[in-house]
Amino acid sequence: MNPPSASNTNIRLSDLPGGEIINREVVLFGFDDRAFPYQRQLQTHLHPGTGRSLVLRPGATGAHDQFLRYYGTIIRINGKFHLWYIGSQGQTRVLYVGGAGPSADDKSLCYATSDDGIHWDKPNLGLVEYKGSKDNNLVDLPARWLAPAAVVLYEPEDPDPARRYKLVYEVWEKTAVTFNVAFSPDGLRWTPSKLNPVGPFLEMTGAMKWKGKYYVTGQDNAFVHGPVVSRKLATLVSKDFEHWSPCAALGLNRSPDLTGPSREPGYGWAYQDMEEVHVGAGLWNRGNVALGIYGQWHGHPTGDRRFVSIDLGLALTHDGLHYVEPIPGFRFIYAREQLESSPTDGFPALVQGQGMENVGDQTYFWYSLWRPGPGTGLRLATWERDRLGSLQPYHYPRQSYDAPGNLPQAISCAVQITQGRVRAFLNASGLGAHASLRVSLLDDTFRPIAGYSGADAAVVADASFRAPLTWKQGDVLGESLGEVHLQVEFLGVRPEDARLHAIHLEPVAENRGAPQALLQQDVEQVVFRSVAPFTATLLKPTRELKP
Repeated sequence: MNPPSASNTNIRLSDLPGGEIINREVVLFGFDDRAFPYQRQLQTHLHPGTGRSLVLRPGATGAHDQFLRYYGTIIRINGKFHLWYIGSQGQTRVLYVGGAGPSADDKSLCYATSDDGIHWDKPNLGLVEYKGSKDNNLVDLPARWLAPAAVVLYEPEDPDPARRYKLVYEVWEKTAVTFNVAFSPDGLRWTPSKLNPVGPFLEMTGAMKWKGKYYVTGQDNAFVHGPVVSRKLATLVSKDFEHWSPCAALGLNRSPDLTGPSREPGYGWAYQDMEEVHVGAGLWNRGNVALGIYGQWHGHPTGDRRFVSIDLGLALTHDGLHYVEPIPGFRFIYAREQLESSPTDGFPALVQGQGMENVGDQTYFWYSLWRPGPGTGLRLATWERDRLGSLQPYHYPRQSYDAPGNLPQAISCAVQITQGRVRAFLNASGLGAHASLRVSLLDDTFRPIAGYSGADAAVVADASFRAPLTWKQGDVLGESLGEVHLQVEFLGVRPEDARLHAIHLEPVAENRGAPQALLQQDVEQVVFRSVAPFTATLLKPTRELKP
């Protein structure tokens, strides 16, 4: 579910594609070089997920979800987590050299709920009969030969109550796999579109609504984006969810043609030997940027699927079509040594779904094993809240941190509040007696703004997930500032200890004079630490501005 918007607040990010106005919170992640394009003496870091625990087990032998291969969605609605996943009765048939085909293993779409994202219940829905009983958690989706790919969207604002839940899914049709959609009033009883199939082949794991259009990511036909046969991240787009682009946009390609056009025809059929993108990316739409967790397919020189391993990586998009990795090839969630998995099942391999949430002081992401067999089930990786990565100084002995103008620093993209007001919050760690961060405002010519820079700047000396930024002119930024840049400088005798994770620009709800909640579904309260005073000298501001 998307963060709420403040209808009376518009934030313009003119440096981002389209210069769109974001009517909601803006998150400037430290690891996003579009959010902080100007940098000095800083290095981008990503932080792998920890925990990696098994939180929902598959059913018993012979159950409809004997094998639980996520391939689904988790949505948080009014504080409760809702899960849709693919369950399978039997072993999926795999053609180890060449690809996978349909199998009579009775795949089905299943449902579960949780109050905390960790402890899950499979409710008895009483909708679909399985082995003579409706006492199960099967949702009512009329689809024979369901393939393992399905993504759910929830749009409570849809004027048609019967379409407030939307589903994209795959179905085997004779020798082809088709792209289908369905609608539901409750997420449990689904009505397939009369127009199905509505698009070309796409094995998907992510979907979102972005600037009034629907975007679904996955891997499409391995031939359509170049002569080298490989899995690539591709995106289909629709305005109404039923009429889709005839072909997909290529978003991320990890499989360059190292052999050139001389590669022999037919050789590409054994295409399991390269670095590829597996089933697109599960998406987390943060308003100005969407985070995509994608499958890092590591091929084996033999082309044998048994020896393929799959970690999970991180890619970002600012337009819904084109993706970039903050650190190419970084293993954001690594597949090795997963709990309760068997080394006899083949090389370690994971598969992502769609579902990433901030819960209290943590960030959650759910995933599963890719291969069916022992150890399948829903798994959870965690991070400290929004600390998926950071900017951090590195030691550079040829220059002094204390020299004027040589401080390690990051400067944001252009930001303009065109309507309403916002408050700014800093997510930073590693701060203390020896390291702090100073946040100033620069105008559109990169000159310091009086009242918001130098001795008037906001200084944070204590680690916090959301430290409020307060300048001499106050803690609220408004339209009179015009276009500005946020400058973050790393101070202290050990500035390399400091880590900049993110800056949040949060709309102020004018009717109550308080900041909007970060996420409507977040009910937890995060404790913010106080800001310690710190004195420093900067260049004298060259511009004065009335608040």
